[in-house]
Amino acid sequence: MRRRIRIAVVALTAAVGLLASSTTAVAEERVASSAARTPVVVFPAFHFTKLKVTAYRQPSHPSCPATGHFEDWYGNDTTSIFSQVCRDKLMTFRYSTDPAKPMAERFSEQLGVTVEIKDYGRTESAPFYDPLYSALERRGYVRNKDIRVAGYDSRRTPDQGDFLRRTISLIEQTYRENGNIPVHLVGHSNGPLYAQYLLTHTTKSWRTKYIHGFTPIAGNWPGQGLLYGVLFTGFNITDFSYPSTSANARSSALMYESHPSTYMSAADPAVFGNREVVVRTTTPAADYTPRDNLRLFERAGLSIAWRVAPHYTGFVKFADPASFPGVDVYAEKGSGLYTVVGITLPNLTIGQVFDPATAPLFDRPGDGNQEDITNDAIAVWSTMPCHRFEFSDNPGVDHLSLAKAPAVLARLVNNLDRPKSTC
Repeated sequence: MRRRIRIAVVALTAAVGLLASSTTAVAEERVASSAARTPVVVFPAFHFTKLKVTAYRQPSHPSCPATGHFEDWYGNDTTSIFSQVCRDKLMTFRYSTDPAKPMAERFSEQLGVTVEIKDYGRTESAPFYDPLYSALERRGYVRNKDIRVAGYDSRRTPDQGDFLRRTISLIEQTYRENGNIPVHLVGHSNGPLYAQYLLTHTTKSWRTKYIHGFTPIAGNWPGQGLLYGVLFTGFNITDFSYPSTSANARSSALMYESHPSTYMSAADPAVFGNREVVVRTTTPAADYTPRDNLRLFERAGLSIAWRVAPHYTGFVKFADPASFPGVDVYAEKGSGLYTVVGITLPNLTIGQVFDPATAPLFDRPGDGNQEDITNDAIAVWSTMPCHRFEFSDNPGVDHLSLAKAPAVLARLVNNLDRPKSTC
């Protein structure tokens, strides 16, 4: 009897030990699995990063509140005492014509106004990408741990606003806090321009250590024709609509003229040439293509545009081998959709109320926002040595839907599991 009890005790002890060992193994496997996930840093689209604008005794625009705050981002559902016209005026840069200043330092805020990225680094800073975050969460990812957001002030180009230092710091922090696993960059629309600038302004050794790969989704590489018309009609970011009053059209158009990112986002003459009409006037009758951009600005009296465009049009280099990103790239684009690239205006007056339902438009095939000329431009990366370059087309999927399209997200999570190329 005692012998049987002793045998049972030994068996039970062994079973407990086996169970403990098994539990430990499972726990270790879970930890290892968690640690092996490739962290993701998202670069949002044009004005998809939440900005908080604060005025404190601002003296420049007496018809607007002197003190208060508002937010700026696509889909903004917050309320404010500031009208849309006042928001435009307070988000318009002051531009210095001093030739002794480097171009990046010539843009400053209105007096008494400060602008900051709200919830920097966190997924809350770019809520549009919730479907992307959710797709990653289903694979075990955790928001604000191994999913971070490299937001930026969409008015500025990546050589401004401390973008480079801030983003490098975020990537290195994400790397360290996730088991020293290299980080994968995901950019949408204008976001890939900022990611590409980062990749081409860091060393090969830094990229080798910190970067797993790069997924640009409809990158706005050489810009798009639609931006030229915005300098005359304005464009409201909250709902992506044209202003319905002349006061709003004028405040918005002048605001975009002061933003260097406008020229980085506009069709680059070096790529587009005269392949599309971006502005047509009826009085006098004239057509303007990207190649005519400086002539257009001069005739319209857009003195800031005339000075800034030569520096910032085509600003982010990508097409020559020296500007290739030097990491594995898994690019996505949409195609087969009607895409507006140019507008018809009565003249070159600033602040025209534009109705796309009645005015003749110029279009090309594209993703509904960017023409094929733009989306196909990075095909040159197919010659990038050693690193992977994969380019997936998504026929019929529009520009905004690409970032949440099931096929795009499925490829993303699959590519996150792939080992990076050793070069």
